[in-house]
Amino acid sequence: MASKFFLLALLALSASRALASDPGQLQDFCVADKTSQVFVNGFACKDPKTAVVEDFYFSSLHMVGNTSNKQGSVVTAVNVAQIAGLNTLGVSLARVDYAPYGQNPPHLHPRATEILTVLEGSLYVGFVTSNPENKLFSKVLNKGDVFVFPQGLIHFQFNIGNNEAIAIAALSSKNPGVITIANAVFGSKQTISDDILAKAFQVDKNIIDHIQAQF
Repeated sequence: MASKFFLLALLALSASRALASDPGQLQDFCVADKTSQVFVNGFACKDPKTAVVEDFYFSSLHMVGNTSNKQGSVVTAVNVAQIAGLNTLGVSLARVDYAPYGQNPPHLHPRATEILTVLEGSLYVGFVTSNPENKLFSKVLNKGDVFVFPQGLIHFQFNIGNNEAIAIAALSSKNPGVITIANAVFGSKQTISDDILAKAFQVDKNIIDHIQAQF
């Protein structure tokens, strides 16, 4: 009996070591060293002794973005590219400005969940679940409302009002990434064959060629 308990304890210890990982930061911070030639998953850290307060600071998020574009929206990102001190911390944010009836078109963040808060205006928002259901979850948001877009799912926001709208989005990655669906499908470098897209969208190739020309 004692040998059985010893064996179970040994197996448990072996499993715990195999599954062990660092649960969080191993130091106070890891300010991104963007001049480093070391290739890592993210950015290498610069010497903490050389860190300055500006490594943790960003200004101008109060400024209205220029929405004079085809989509009628602009995103002002605040991630590790703007604040080097966000490196390894797993968080970032963005301000989104919308012209009347402007939209943040269908897109996804491959590395982050997003939680969006409406500061001004009214937005129709939604996300679509993965195959095979492809279920749409959508809602009209007003000032002070909050909505979550799960990581990796296609989502959008549309300003349904006559006035400009503003939202703040927090994301669960220092570098969430963004893939705008239309840009990726119709504006890729090199372009995807119109035969493939025509079959995928079940339309004539001339329609695909016309859409690709817009990108």
